[in-house]
Amino acid sequence: MTKKITYKSAGVSIDAGNRFVELIKPLAKSTYNRHVKGGIGGFAGLYSIPPGKYKNPLLVASTDGVGTKLKIAFMTGKLDTIGIDLVAMNVNDIITCGAEPLFFLDYLATSKLKPEEGVEIIKGIVEGCKKSGCVLLGGETAEMPGFYKEGEFDLAGFVMGIVDRGEVIDGSKVKPGNVVIGIASSGLHSNGYSLARKVFFEKLKLDLSDIPTPLSRPLGEELLEPTRIYVKAVIHLKREFQISAAAHITGGGLLENIPRVIPEGCTVFLDSSLWEIPPIIELIRIESRIDREEMFRTFNCGIGMALVVSEGEADGVLKELKRIGEKADIIGEVRRRKKGNRKILVK
Repeated sequence: MTKKITYKSAGVSIDAGNRFVELIKPLAKSTYNRHVKGGIGGFAGLYSIPPGKYKNPLLVASTDGVGTKLKIAFMTGKLDTIGIDLVAMNVNDIITCGAEPLFFLDYLATSKLKPEEGVEIIKGIVEGCKKSGCVLLGGETAEMPGFYKEGEFDLAGFVMGIVDRGEVIDGSKVKPGNVVIGIASSGLHSNGYSLARKVFFEKLKLDLSDIPTPLSRPLGEELLEPTRIYVKAVIHLKREFQISAAAHITGGGLLENIPRVIPEGCTVFLDSSLWEIPPIIELIRIESRIDREEMFRTFNCGIGMALVVSEGEADGVLKELKRIGEKADIIGEVRRRKKGNRKILVK
């Protein structure tokens, strides 16, 4: 007698998916505000644009993932912080143009859905949404046996934000004499992990419980430190100061990201002696023997967000950042670009 083949026997459990949705409903609802219409379980999420707040609103969208930092989550089994990284990588991008995030969508794909583990991931996403003041409006979970390794998954995120046309931060007001302020990162954030893993686990043969000099805590904790979210800080600063440009320091580091918001005719000069480069990045640089330029192209090097402001407002911005709990320093200045110079130079 031929054995019946079902979707479940092929590796996909509809029941597990339904159970997962029921488990995460209260988590997602904890991020809701009055602009959410409907609830979880439909085919799409509905969100009303806040009436009267914006004269000429522009919608701003971004999408990103977490990269191979996921491998560290797999190795440790700690899944409740990686969702913060997912949200951070998206909302930190849209805040660079002055947009406030409205809602977030997530995509979780795995070989076999384990609802309780999935809940841990969503907890991190919910925390990230709360830190950035946006709603977890919906998402998608895909169970794909034979596509992902057992126990592994992939994450992607999507954010929608809004900004008034007259308040867009686009770099057009940047000019020589402006000051560059760097807001500190919390560590590696979510970039450079392929190189970091190669150094720590292939070359040095370290375990996640090891505390290599000059680190002060286990390697696993250091590598899983969540990406810092800068949304509320930048929105707060916008109300009191003129921010000419903002750059989220992600893949490509300082050397690739700051030039994206600097107009032609200007060069940004950074002095790396003006801020602290995290010990974990210095350790990777020494052990990998990469040169300084590659280090500044690969890692955030201690700066998660860079702001360009006028010289007259720089001290006020620094004081306000300190008051709201952010560590920040003047890290450079904007100069007139000379023939043959790049858009960014790091000393």
